Amino acid sequence: MINIGIIGGAGYTAGELLRLLVNHPQAHLEFVQSSSHAGVPVADVHLDLTGETELVFVKRMPTTPDLLFICSGHGRSRSFLEKHALPPKVKVIDLSSDFRLKAKADGFIYGLPELNRKRILRAKKIANPGCFATAIQLALLPLARQGLLAGDVHINAITGSTGAGQHPTPTSHFSWRNNNVSIYKPFSHQHLFEIQESLQALQPMFANDLHFLPVRGNFSKGIYASLYTNCELSQEQATSLYHDFYQSHPFVRITAQNPSLKQVINTNNCHLFLEKHGDKLLIISLIDNLIKGASGQAVQNMNLLFGLDECMGLRLKASAF
Repeated sequence: MINIGIIGGAGYTAGELLRLLVNHPQAHLEFVQSSSHAGVPVADVHLDLTGETELVFVKRMPTTPDLLFICSGHGRSRSFLEKHALPPKVKVIDLSSDFRLKAKADGFIYGLPELNRKRILRAKKIANPGCFATAIQLALLPLARQGLLAGDVHINAITGSTGAGQHPTPTSHFSWRNNNVSIYKPFSHQHLFEIQESLQALQPMFANDLHFLPVRGNFSKGIYASLYTNCELSQEQATSLYHDFYQSHPFVRITAQNPSLKQVINTNNCHLFLEKHGDKLLIISLIDNLIKGASGQAVQNMNLLFGLDECMGLRLKASAF
């Protein structure tokens, strides 16, 4: 069994992580920390865990686990690790953006299994990728591997309200979000930096622009990303390239039918759809932002870190309704 602790356990990503870990056959939850909810039963905050766990939030880390998940939010993970000297045996998976970029990695490995599986297997510290970054990279990695990103990439991606976190903001209230759509951070979203680094790791000479329009959707979970770029491959060649690239990666599925977002909600899957239009290749990439885009990918990384079946605890099924 893997003895596990969670730092920052009250938010959406931590809640999703807890739902996965309470049913994972090799996971033993030792503690869940939350400064704002110390002394409160975990199931009183994450109500869907009623009857699933008797854990109570703690204020400080009471024991030294085998694995520490940090879900404290962007900017807080680095501060936590600077204040707490963890023994070398403790492995860390951080779900913030603090260690994703190479210049700030401090020994963390970028945790996109479809890109870095071999490095993850040998790692001790994992920087879990961003949700938009996951969907967009999975759409582009096969082209980059073959040096086929020859022009700019145009990206429109719409995300659910849980992507904004649990703390209410003016654009996450139901009355604002419902029946509403808006663009934010056009061409300047923070996930662009990690996407560029990954693409250049496979195609070092790639220097074209990623024109990214992030969109707030009026639904709670999921990312629907549509991308297009110039591509000389035929439809058949592109489909074959993607099948070959992902044949050993169990959570990425190439679909021949134009997909809908519900096909991936509550799963760790990414569905990719390819369609050639003249000299352009359209790529649609769908994920659940809290699972493959966050906590499910973190559990996938945990499985790899500890030599388990990559799919353990993650054989989740979407609902048709």
